[in-house]
Amino acid sequence: MPLALARDLVAIDSRSSVSNLPIAERLEAALAGFDIERLDYTDAAGVAKRALVAHRGPPGGLAFSGHMDTVPDTGWTEDPWSARVEEGVLHGLGAADMKGPLAACIAAAASLPPEVPASLLITTDEETTKQGARAIVARSELVGRVRPRAILVAEPTGMVPVRGHRANVHFTITARGEQAHSSTGRGRNANWVLVPFLGEMRDIFEWLRSDPTIQDAAYDPPFSDFNLVIDNHGTAVNVTVPVATVRIKFRYSARVEPMRVVERVRAAAAAAGLGVDEAWEGRPPELAAGHPLVALVEQVTGARATTAPYGTDASELSAIAPCFLLGPGSIEVAHKPGETIAVAALERAVAVFAELARRVAQV
Repeated sequence: MPLALARDLVAIDSRSSVSNLPIAERLEAALAGFDIERLDYTDAAGVAKRALVAHRGPPGGLAFSGHMDTVPDTGWTEDPWSARVEEGVLHGLGAADMKGPLAACIAAAASLPPEVPASLLITTDEETTKQGARAIVARSELVGRVRPRAILVAEPTGMVPVRGHRANVHFTITARGEQAHSSTGRGRNANWVLVPFLGEMRDIFEWLRSDPTIQDAAYDPPFSDFNLVIDNHGTAVNVTVPVATVRIKFRYSARVEPMRVVERVRAAAAAAGLGVDEAWEGRPPELAAGHPLVALVEQVTGARATTAPYGTDASELSAIAPCFLLGPGSIEVAHKPGETIAVAALERAVAVFAELARRVAQV
């Protein structure tokens, strides 16, 4: 059953900021009998990372995907890596998002008979850059040989299938001033440089929430996320700010034309004399409500497929095969202190995942 592996995974610190090699090695040990491909890379901070692809059986079939990394342990008042189990509940950072679901994927794949194909696409940096998924798409020879027909991304959906979700554009805008003691009048505060630009960003934020022509009623909420964060890099209040960085995450669904927003951001930055760096995910993955794969997953789970406002590795992995999201646990506890998942939910997921693999192999 998946609990022992899930506990081992939760006990390993695999925040996106640290190397995931220890957890990758633990996962390899759980994949005895599978062909395994290691995809190593170094992230932008120089940290060693590894994505894994594993396969057993004939080509085709269903691939299970999960990520090894977690968000930071911000706000935790207990040990985030305790992996304690109390009253049938596993506690710890990543328990639901998504070490528990990943353990369920591996348990399901290992339970299948040899004639049923089973693949695992195990990524890292999902919480930040999607670089692990991109490495699999760009470099995996094993994926090219086995050619999975569909991909189950095991995000915590409460075992309700998700047929589509949003992708994002991440904008970074930097304003520069001149540092000085603020009392002298000789410095230049970079925040004042940003003010006209920020006013335009507020207008975009309000436009996205008020104009139905750039919304998608198939999602809750129907408006796109446009979240803005300003970083003064620790400048004290008696110092004129030398560098101010604005980061904006714009999430959009398949029916929303992102360039309508992107062009407004670019124009506002140009008018303020600021440059913009853009980091794009892949296109938002979305299967039609009547897609045969959606019908199959609805039949096996007994739940109607929905959409999600967040993003996952499916935005990259859909370049390999059609993706859907399905996993135990709740997104409501993800990215929060006190994250948990019920052991019974993990065990049920193993049975559902294995049945889906058998059914996809028969299509």
